[in-house]
Amino acid sequence: MRLAQQLPRRQVTPERENRTMAPVDFLARTENIAPESVAPDMADLAARVRNLMALQQQQVLQLPLGGRFFDIVVTASGPQAHAAMAVLDEIQNPGDERADACGPVIEDPQRSWLIWLVPPGTSDQWVPHRSAVCLGRPHQIALPSMMQMDPPGPYWLRPCRGDRLVPPTALRNLLDQFRPGPPPHETLLGSVLSSIS
Repeated sequence: MRLAQQLPRRQVTPERENRTMAPVDFLARTENIAPESVAPDMADLAARVRNLMALQQQQVLQLPLGGRFFDIVVTASGPQAHAAMAVLDEIQNPGDERADACGPVIEDPQRSWLIWLVPPGTSDQWVPHRSAVCLGRPHQIALPSMMQMDPPGPYWLRPCRGDRLVPPTALRNLLDQFRPGPPPHETLLGSVLSSIS
């Protein structure tokens, strides 16, 4: 039978005083890092981390399209687009979920747009459509705060959830059926996306 060996102990005198430590500070700090000092392969990651931190602080999130996140399809808002969204809610809802299951959609009431978040790479395969414009890289979009669920300003008509994006094939088929219009002009759209919020 093997006996347990006691570990050596450091002797501490009972009258020893502990030094006072400075209080821990967890406040957010602003770091200014020159873009040229960031390694080329880290610049995109650094921008995304900053954006996600802004999102956590309920600020507007500036995000590049494409990559690992999403592309967007932009249509006119209105009864036809809302009818397409209601059908997508049914398609994306397996039966025991919330009614707003279609995938993330932003409404911009000022411009009467719906902005549908679709899988990245959709813009590379998107054939021009009479009711919608699809954009990916190199465009950017300003997303509203995740808490912005009502106007004024752009807001989440369908919440951004981690388990889904809007399915582009089903969306396209419904746009063929409901024909919301008129679609935004692509040049105008690309120029204002980064300032919608």
